[in-house]
Amino acid sequence: MKIRFLLALVGLAISFALPTFAQQKETADPQIIEQLNAVAKKWDDAFNNNDAVGLAATFTEDAVLVTDTGPVYGREAIEKYLAAMFKEGHFSNYSDKVDQYSPHMIGTDGKEVWSNGEWSLTWQGKTGGPIPLKGYWSSISVLGTDGAWKDKMQTWNTSPAPAATPSPTATPGNQ
Repeated sequence: MKIRFLLALVGLAISFALPTFAQQKETADPQIIEQLNAVAKKWDDAFNNNDAVGLAATFTEDAVLVTDTGPVYGREAIEKYLAAMFKEGHFSNYSDKVDQYSPHMIGTDGKEVWSNGEWSLTWQGKTGGPIPLKGYWSSISVLGTDGAWKDKMQTWNTSPAPAATPSPTATPGNQ
């Protein structure tokens, strides 16, 4: 009897909470969204130009970049990390898509937001053919005293490439 009552109470609590989540709307001002989209465009252009300096300029001095290989601390170190990455091969066709529910305001002063989305690009290594890559990202951006938005923290990962599927006519030993 107690378990049934507890389950009914939990169900009731969830039924009250779900409409609240469903009603949440984008709280970021449209002007802020426009400004963040302009920063994202700069990021896309700099990435496609393999421009480590331009990319690093979108971070605060004390930023943290968390990659799928670990964290990188500070704008200067981020620039070095990106420059080393660009030396390994050429990146092109970079694009990102902001999640439909982003950005989200942090606090009430309108100077800090978090966003998330997905990215894709093509990587051309020095010895291999072009490889399409994709993944997800998230960031916390702050509005500086100069009126520019910069990332204080950014994370990204690389989603695994889809497994190769054998040809329907292939047989073991004949692939």
